[in-house]
Amino acid sequence: MKKFFEDIKKDIKFKSAGPGKKLTDDSSSSDGPAPQKSSQPKPRPRPTEGAQRAGAAALARIEQRQQPCPGSSHSAIRNQVKKELEAAAAADAGQTAAESSQGSVKDVASLSVSGVFFICPLTGATLTKNEKEARIKEAILKRLEEDPVEASIMMIYTFNKDREKVKAGVDIISKYVDNILSNPTEEKYRKIKRSNKVFQEKVSSLEGSMEFLQAVGFQSVTLPMDGYQEQSEDFLRLEEQDPGALEALREARDRLQGGEPVRARLDRRPQALRPSPHATRFELPPDFYNLTAEELKREQQLRTEVVERSAMLRTKAMREREEQRERKKHNYTLLRVRLPDGTLLQGTFLARERVGALFQFVREALVDGWQPFELVAPGGHRLKEEEEVALNECGLVPSALLSLSWDAAVQADMAAAGGQSVALLRPELLENIQTIS
Repeated sequence: MKKFFEDIKKDIKFKSAGPGKKLTDDSSSSDGPAPQKSSQPKPRPRPTEGAQRAGAAALARIEQRQQPCPGSSHSAIRNQVKKELEAAAAADAGQTAAESSQGSVKDVASLSVSGVFFICPLTGATLTKNEKEARIKEAILKRLEEDPVEASIMMIYTFNKDREKVKAGVDIISKYVDNILSNPTEEKYRKIKRSNKVFQEKVSSLEGSMEFLQAVGFQSVTLPMDGYQEQSEDFLRLEEQDPGALEALREARDRLQGGEPVRARLDRRPQALRPSPHATRFELPPDFYNLTAEELKREQQLRTEVVERSAMLRTKAMREREEQRERKKHNYTLLRVRLPDGTLLQGTFLARERVGALFQFVREALVDGWQPFELVAPGGHRLKEEEEVALNECGLVPSALLSLSWDAAVQADMAAAGGQSVALLRPELLENIQTIS
């Protein structure tokens, strides 16, 4: 019996020893299979809320450095202006080449006027249509050293075409200033966090805004984050101001709110012309049309169809729609006014200008501009100076010849008083009088 129980124990011990091994097996594997390592790494602990805030601030600073604020670099703006001027010069050269390649377009010498020109309100220089915007930008940048507040305001209103965006940015900047004026000793109102979403979207994205803030005293600084001394953030900060500086800040805000875009003024290029039977002959350059060179060439080819269309039976609505389309083709118009002595006065106008601008132009060119007169358009239509009607709405595009006549009652009174007839146009115009070719 004792042997029986010993055999049972040996059998149990043998079975519990595990699978058998051959004697020829490598001894290194005798210790049994190595435990398999898990392919899944242990999950990292979730960062604390403070660590997340610090990381977000660091990322914002990196993005801020990688993407400098538009308008914050004078050299960048100057480079852009240089590119625009080069593009304008290329456009002028291309336009000249296109004109010379078209047999239907006359050479410059035979044109009634060589082109459309503008006057820079800051420098008084004469500019072509293609270069006017770049030259104005250049003039504004030159003023940054003389009056940085005024120049930066010009930049905001002139360089940014979206009027709603400009208004939104100006309102936020004004709010910054209002808070400082109401709480001059509170440092929190004199700091602007550059990573702030509203600041980035509404203010720093506006060309000229950074120049304005710098002009009124804001400086770029890096300050520790609240509660996280090892982390920092970028700010614009204004030092505490004395009463005089606060008043200057208030004045700068008022100037900002009342800013206006700088726009080139149309150069009318007044010209006196000798009496001529060719007074109704106009040869206009492509500048006078809201068309490309190819479109202008096509337009000239289709002029022969005008007579055919006019012979067709059309309703009033059809005629009005066609006239409306015709007006939109012209941005400018060249007008001539025949004076009682036969002399002609010529000037360039915007097609959308009011009739009053034409009366003012004529009055300024006359020796006796005080005398009442009236202008008669082609077809016998008498224009009224006080009418709020555009030149293109009167059919005075892209060119027209009008006649001037004095008020009969005033002329009778002058004759009764022994008045003598004198030259009608000012001497400086008559000095350069020309003949229509």
